[in-house]
Amino acid sequence: MKLRPDTLAMTAVLAMLTALGPLSTDFYLPSLPEIVRVMETDVAGAQATLSSFLFGYAGGQIIWGPLSDRLGRKPILLAGLALFLLATLACALAPSIGALTAARAIQAFGASGPIVLGRAMVRDLYEGPRAGREMARMGMIMGLVPAVAPVLGGVLQDAFGWRSTFVASLVFALGLAATIILVMPETLRARTPGALSIPAIFRGFGVLLQNRAFRVYVGLTALAYAGLFAFISGSSFVLIGVYGLSPVQYGLSFGFGVLGFIGGTILAQRLVGSRGLDGVIAIGVACLAGGGLAMLICVAAGIGGPFGVVVPMALYACGVGLTVPQSQASAMMPFPDRAGAASSFNGLCQMLLSACVGLLVGHALKGTALPLPLVMSALGVAALVLFKASTAIRAGKV
Repeated sequence: MKLRPDTLAMTAVLAMLTALGPLSTDFYLPSLPEIVRVMETDVAGAQATLSSFLFGYAGGQIIWGPLSDRLGRKPILLAGLALFLLATLACALAPSIGALTAARAIQAFGASGPIVLGRAMVRDLYEGPRAGREMARMGMIMGLVPAVAPVLGGVLQDAFGWRSTFVASLVFALGLAATIILVMPETLRARTPGALSIPAIFRGFGVLLQNRAFRVYVGLTALAYAGLFAFISGSSFVLIGVYGLSPVQYGLSFGFGVLGFIGGTILAQRLVGSRGLDGVIAIGVACLAGGGLAMLICVAAGIGGPFGVVVPMALYACGVGLTVPQSQASAMMPFPDRAGAASSFNGLCQMLLSACVGLLVGHALKGTALPLPLVMSALGVAALVLFKASTAIRAGKV
């Protein structure tokens, strides 16, 4: 029996598709200090396994969407999952930090397929605010993954070591692949005509970029997510290395931040019908700027210890839950025939900026927490400024 579009089960499966990549990172966040020790590397070396994942993620974003616009969502989705499974096994068996970093890039290339196609399938199935509501519902369900994964990852790390976290990702992906094969229908209604080639892919991106509002919404998505990734990539070194939390305590702290994200997605579902997509984004960017600045003040003034990082992060994460799903839906709305390409380009920009931010944070953290809130506050304020400055563009007046 195939899943129907109007069911929570369909939303849950789409959410799991978009959660696959974050899950494969969140599981092993508590293991990063251990990887530094076992692999005889430094913080920047361990953090490179995160940034290589985002570069691989960005590379995959280029091809999966346009491929699916021509060949269908389901077969391309299964191809991405197969590549993810093989690369995850390579991560679990990696003998060195270089091998792990390379395997993570390939793992990400495969994982980018499900997240691109999950967003495109929302555009296949829903319109307007309904699409924004579904993206927010997906975000709410997906938010449970990073709330649970670092805690489970901390338990696995303490009990079996860092390789066990990749085994857990492998098991999750196998279950997801079986679900897709058995119950997921094909959602693509009209295929993009013409042969697929690299020049054709970039010409398609050029069509998208002619829309100024598309550029704004892609920018908002990238800025919001980059701040979140700054926390993902740097939080274990700050909370464990600077503030002395244990891996399990870190997982619980990370989960508290994720509650903010879940709260943001729930709020978005309630508000999008009355306030519209832009109305929800307006609240979201205010939370991004407020959370980032609050964290900067707390860390700079020495207020609250780890709570001065975790509590403001919950506000920032709430802003991500309000901003990102609505911005992604808004970016894809004008392009029903290019939803895969629009999702791909959105993800490409999102991951490239996040990878660069992750590298910056990794090199800046030298026994102090301050670089993390500096970067996050800058990104949050930039998102707020972009939103305020683009009012006429988003209204279609220029």
